[in-house]
Amino acid sequence: MENFEPIIVAFCCHFCAYTAADLAGTMRLQYPPNIRIIRIPCTGKVDVRHLLEAFEKGADGVYVAGCLEGDCHYLKGNFRAKKRVTLAKQILEDAGIGGDRLEMYNMSAAMGPRFAEVAREMTEKIRKLGPSPIKKSAEPKAQSAERKAESAERKAESAEGKGHSA
Repeated sequence: MENFEPIIVAFCCHFCAYTAADLAGTMRLQYPPNIRIIRIPCTGKVDVRHLLEAFEKGADGVYVAGCLEGDCHYLKGNFRAKKRVTLAKQILEDAGIGGDRLEMYNMSAAMGPRFAEVAREMTEKIRKLGPSPIKKSAEPKAQSAERKAESAERKAESAEGKGHSA
């Protein structure tokens, strides 16, 4: 577990959080390289489906980062996102994945240090929680599929070998 490096998806609004991430990079602030940033026009465009699909596709943790409350460039986008994150957290909790793997943060474009802090904070939190339960349940299926593929490969090779000797 100590070697576990989580995959974290960050949905960042174009105007504030993405710009804060850019500022963090410009300032050469260190934050974990396991953050996968997805730039979106506004956090209000993030649907519950997007949040859940991130986990389904292998994320161990997800966060939505948008404008400060009351300063959304699309007026109410971050309030909509907050409601959707709350709903998705409940769905994750009910599914046994854990609602605490999903968070919402607000920051301005000038908060590069805050972006780096959030990235570190989220990474540590997910490291403590461990790999997503979705990954654990998908591993046996993937291993089974691998074994089937290897078996089919061996059959094909043996069929080729028989064809050459005749």
